[in-house]
Amino acid sequence: MSEHSIKAYLANHPRMTGVLFTILLLLTQAGNAAAGMGTVTAGP
Repeated sequence: MSEHSIKAYLANHPRMTGVLFTILLLLTQAGNAAAGMGTVTAGP
């Protein structure tokens, strides 16, 4: 898909812009949560 056709699709379907933003936000939060699970604290 070329950049022009993506812009045209989002212009014709404005609700999809919000859907894509929400998916990106959730993926970012899930990545941060997964990274936090990998840390190990050694201590008493």
